[in-house]
Amino acid sequence: MNRKVRIVELADHGDARGYSFSIPAEALAFVGRMADVHVASIKTGSVRGNHYHLRRREAIVVMPGARGSFHWDEGEGTSLQQREFDGEGAVLITIEPGASHALRNDGEGVLWFAAISSETYDPAESVARKVV
Repeated sequence: MNRKVRIVELADHGDARGYSFSIPAEALAFVGRMADVHVASIKTGSVRGNHYHLRRREAIVVMPGARGSFHWDEGEGTSLQQREFDGEGAVLITIEPGASHALRNDGEGVLWFAAISSETYDPAESVARKVV
């Protein structure tokens, strides 16, 4: 089965000044033409997502900081899955169209992420399907 969601921990190339993470070439190739980039935060106990995209491929980078969890399915009628993050490093999540997904802040403080998308933002292209 071709997985619609892939999660990898990013290597920290930082030094005494702080963290430094690079997006792997494979993730950039997955997104293809980058048509939208957005940065957002999630307050403690809150969730962003609970939707899937009809056409858009997305690469999400969860920044170090607050503990969080990512919740997803592989399409309508598939089992729900979840992965927890301790907030110690950055995590890259690539998401194919059709996979519902949500990110929840399970820790103290603010959880930050950046999303790179293959299509410009269009609210009609995101379809609600709750996974958390």
